[in-house]
Amino acid sequence: MTSRRTPAAVLFAAGLLALTACGTTSTTGDGAAPSPSAYPSVDWAARARDAAARHDARFPEIVAQCAGRATTLPPVPGATSTDPAADKYAENNGFKRELPDTPMAQCRGEAHATRIREALTGEGKTVPRTEAELRTALEGLGYTVDPGAISATSADGGRLWFEMHVYDGGPCVGGQLHAPVRIETHGPYLEGGCWQPRGGH
Repeated sequence: MTSRRTPAAVLFAAGLLALTACGTTSTTGDGAAPSPSAYPSVDWAARARDAAARHDARFPEIVAQCAGRATTLPPVPGATSTDPAADKYAENNGFKRELPDTPMAQCRGEAHATRIREALTGEGKTVPRTEAELRTALEGLGYTVDPGAISATSADGGRLWFEMHVYDGGPCVGGQLHAPVRIETHGPYLEGGCWQPRGGH
């Protein structure tokens, strides 16, 4: 009597074969396992130095303004609250916390914010009113504007926000271009990125 296998049984057997293959080590043509040098590790410190050098070459005036500032993080103050409700509130809103910045990074962030503010809203300037105008203005200043960095809405006569990371060792800079105009710097959020996370627990 011939056995008949349903398509489901065939798929199940194929899945088992795939699982038994997991964890096996691939070998070279002569059967020897590849040497560890075949998978070089990433030198993150070198990448950070290269990124900082690119930033400094693109924005020499920012570098000059912040020369001599400390590059170490300030000490983090210990928790002093004895109020359980305050502790719970802080825990629930922890997703809004920003990572600390060194004095050097803070100085550079403020310098970038000032540079952008003066270029977009200074005397005789026409403040961008659309996403396209803002993107063009920021890119004209030498910044990389990722998709999603600009947010606009037509409600209440039109509102325009932006949040961007100044790449290659720079800070988060953002704000609003509708009244009252506000452009400032801040550290990236604990959960990552420059836009404030919208969720919590």
